[in-house]
Amino acid sequence: MGRKYFGTDGVRGRVGEDPMTVEFALHLAAAAARVLAPGGGTALIGKDTRLSGYMFEAALEAGFVASGVDVNLIGPLPTPAIAYLTHRFKCSFGVVISASHNPYEDNGIKFFDASGSKLSDEIEERIEAHIDEPLQTLESTALGKATRVDRSRVVYQQFCASTLPAGMDLSGLKVVVDCANGAAYKVAPRVLADLGAEIIPIGCSPNGRNINVGCGSMSPELLQLTVAGVGADAGLGLDGDGDRLVMVDHLGRLVDGDQLLYVIARDRRSRGELAGPVVGTVMSNLGLEIALRQEGVGFMRAAVGDRYVLAMLKEHGGVLGGETSGHLLCLDRTTTGDGLVSALQVLAAMKYSGRPLAELTAGMSRLPQVMINVRVAQRVDPLHSQPIQAAVRRVEAALGSAGRVVLRASGTEPLIRVMVEGMEEAVVTRHANELADIVRQAV
Repeated sequence: MGRKYFGTDGVRGRVGEDPMTVEFALHLAAAAARVLAPGGGTALIGKDTRLSGYMFEAALEAGFVASGVDVNLIGPLPTPAIAYLTHRFKCSFGVVISASHNPYEDNGIKFFDASGSKLSDEIEERIEAHIDEPLQTLESTALGKATRVDRSRVVYQQFCASTLPAGMDLSGLKVVVDCANGAAYKVAPRVLADLGAEIIPIGCSPNGRNINVGCGSMSPELLQLTVAGVGADAGLGLDGDGDRLVMVDHLGRLVDGDQLLYVIARDRRSRGELAGPVVGTVMSNLGLEIALRQEGVGFMRAAVGDRYVLAMLKEHGGVLGGETSGHLLCLDRTTTGDGLVSALQVLAAMKYSGRPLAELTAGMSRLPQVMINVRVAQRVDPLHSQPIQAAVRRVEAALGSAGRVVLRASGTEPLIRVMVEGMEEAVVTRHANELADIVRQAV
């Protein structure tokens, strides 16, 4: 049947435009209640710091309560915290109101099942099948109730701290933490401080409109300047909902998701804790694959999207995977991508080895990779176009075995992502611009 509203990471769009309206949120809540909690249950609702989060929180609460589902409202908290707490508190399902790394004008709604895992395509299709049904309100005796549980965030903080090796803390480390004025602005600094790190917080003053603006993983320039300026050992930058991570070494250099995955994989291997292959995506830098191969570590590529990385890890018995963007999975520590937990694994590698982040990343050389985002009117598959297919074949032939071309439609925005990778930056840039121009003409 396919999905009309759900993308790679829930429902997402510009606030006030279909589907991100109050009316849709009400219908979505009623539909989700029918599928995820038939006969009643409990939903945990969290959100990031966008102004529109209050509106969607109220709409979802009303839809769930009218359908006989109890609601626990926990307020601003990272997406992975909702995944963890949904399972920990034995809720029927969890909901996150967030558009992650998107600007504040956007918002989104995503679900976790009772185990804290993202919904399957099949379950999302079942929910969509009920969205157009008339809204119903149960009689008063059957309505759900709503409860504020904000203080429960400390349970998540304790969980994050527990992912460090036994007996380890972060004393002696000076860390800049940039929370993108988003969902992690309370918990991330507290976790790091409680573990003994000296912290310098930035991007921790949300006003409802400044999420992801000039800060966080999407705009790490301020983080880079601050780390170098205060002489910190490292900096960590989260995105608006706290599931992505980039880091900065003591020299102020950016460390992306591929490099972080390399650091964690080597650390796990050195302590005999690495199981199965490391899983990246078709967008992961070829340098990661080469560096892991030199370490004797297997590497596999999944389609873009953490759900596909997760599926491949489970299929092949792996525990580490992720994307260049910094959405990393450490399945030996948690069930979903968690920026704060991932950061703690890198800081633990620094403590365990006694080496700075700059040295830990030195074994991986990133090959030149250029990605151009081509904005389109609506989501389309670029490879359905014959001119685009022909252009891709020409570029692949020119690059040979030392290069790659990836064209894909974004699952969260109306963009076609054009990625070219190879040995020489000038050649890669030329080919990427050529392909982007052809995509603009053809789509």
